Amino acid sequence: MANTYTQIHIHCVFAVKHRKAMIDSAFKEELYEYITGIVQQRGHKMLAIGGTSNHIHIFLGLNVDESVSDLMQAVKRNSSLWINQNHKTQNRFEWQKGYGAFSYSKSHVNAVINYIKRQEEHHRKKAFREEYKQILRNFDVKYDERYLLQDV
Repeated sequence: MANTYTQIHIHCVFAVKHRKAMIDSAFKEELYEYITGIVQQRGHKMLAIGGTSNHIHIFLGLNVDESVSDLMQAVKRNSSLWINQNHKTQNRFEWQKGYGAFSYSKSHVNAVINYIKRQEEHHRKKAFREEYKQILRNFDVKYDERYLLQDV
């Protein structure tokens, strides 16, 4: 839309179904490139992508012509299809239902990028579930333990 200017930074977190360690280092970077392509083709700006073998964080500049919900549905659907069609895992790959999405101000952009880049290191010290619950608490998001990203 003409004369519409926005600056909305969104940090999204989503996990492999049952948080199984299925994102192998052999294809992780290729997966990140594929997801970056999805995000960019839809008019968003990828700022950072990272994660571990069982979850991914993406940080992006949101194009307001598409909702976060529609974007996440496309990212998860298309990336799981890509993983399965290219036989990247021995078993059928699925993302867990749901995701987390959190907004940040311009002043926090570099900190969030650095945090996402250091995911492997970070999770040697803190379990993903505890990290996720801390993010939810930091943003005052009420949650039901039964529906958090589930373990195996």
